[in-house]
Amino acid sequence: MQFEVSKKDVADAHIPHNLFVSSLFLIDLMMSPAVIVLKLGMPGLMFTLMCSLSVMGYIYLRSRKSTTWFVDAHWRLSWSRARILLLGYTISAVLIALAWLVSLTAHEASMAHIMWTAMTRIALVPTLLFVLLTAIMEASAIGVATKGEVPDKIVSTFPPPPEMKRRELEIKELSTQHPPQ
Repeated sequence: MQFEVSKKDVADAHIPHNLFVSSLFLIDLMMSPAVIVLKLGMPGLMFTLMCSLSVMGYIYLRSRKSTTWFVDAHWRLSWSRARILLLGYTISAVLIALAWLVSLTAHEASMAHIMWTAMTRIALVPTLLFVLLTAIMEASAIGVATKGEVPDKIVSTFPPPPEMKRRELEIKELSTQHPPQ
């Protein structure tokens, strides 16, 4: 749905999406590979995970605050995308746990190390795919905010105040009275 919103609200609605995309690129796409290349191991990966979870925690907490409806709706939209990324983290965590269990079955320490290394690299693929997916979704959400739109799913779970609905109805009425030529 499209709403009439001020330029300030549009700018404020960009903040959660810019924060999330910046976090994806700086933490997930830059720090995580650096940790692997520098061979910092699981503690390094846990550090990047904690940084990412901190940003997502902030987005969650901010999505529960109340300012203007349009801005709050975009914080909620950003939180819904963060939950998708959390699913990717969960899948990777399960695969890493399985890698650990499989590496425990190896009879030789060198074979266990090889299995652990190979399987943990494979386990990070779901997170990478979810990072790319959410980056695309959040980048498109910036355009949605610029147009003064809020996705219907967010509107259904977080309805606008009555004055916002009237504006939406006025826009629809005008467009039906004067169809584009």
